[in-house]
Amino acid sequence: MQRDRIRLFQTLPQACGYWAGRTAINLVLDPAYAGIASAYPQALTHGFRRAGGHVYRPRCPRCSACVPCRIALDGFRPDRSQRRCLARNADLLLLDAEPGFTPERWALYQRYQQQRHPGGGMDEGTAEDFREFLSAPWSPTHFLELRQGTRLLAVAVTDVTMAGLSAVYTWYDPGEVARGLGTLAILQQIEYGRARGMAHLYLGYWIERHPKMDYKRRFRALEVLDAGGWAPLASAQAGGLQPR
Repeated sequence: MQRDRIRLFQTLPQACGYWAGRTAINLVLDPAYAGIASAYPQALTHGFRRAGGHVYRPRCPRCSACVPCRIALDGFRPDRSQRRCLARNADLLLLDAEPGFTPERWALYQRYQQQRHPGGGMDEGTAEDFREFLSAPWSPTHFLELRQGTRLLAVAVTDVTMAGLSAVYTWYDPGEVARGLGTLAILQQIEYGRARGMAHLYLGYWIERHPKMDYKRRFRALEVLDAGGWAPLASAQAGGLQPR
């Protein structure tokens, strides 16, 4: 990353969105930087990710729980549970759709937030919040839709970059728990990336033992970024994971 050309900002301390009682601080690439679109792929390789028009990375005092992670697509093989998930959802079709707001997507998003994340703040968001959170004018964003016929069941917001895919956010029908749509969305993104010759799917941050973030370890070929660079999760843990 050309740090001499891109300013880094540090956010003010705020309540951590993952652990109660902890304080979070992020590093953010200058959102006004004219070359942010070209810098974004390299930023992914350095552990940053995108939310709206901001490319950020946690840099929290006295906490290093958020560990950048990605799946090496060539090395991924689904386990038995993931193969069952694919089989259960063989009736669904993946569509590579234009990004952006539609009433159908918004209605599903609202249901998902209200039932899966009540009280988290996002359940009270507006349509404008939806637009600002999921895409930016410069971002290489695709909305991967999972449909049963014409019925929309899930949307995986995915950035397609030279560094690989970045899984930005996924929401799905909260009434279809048995389908495992969150797992399916990642499996479909893996196949989507493989079909395009990409090497990695960036999953944001893995947080060990967190009830909503530890699931990422279940995807084989998971790599994490530590002080020595990217390494398989098992190797990094065996060597004493030192977050970068």
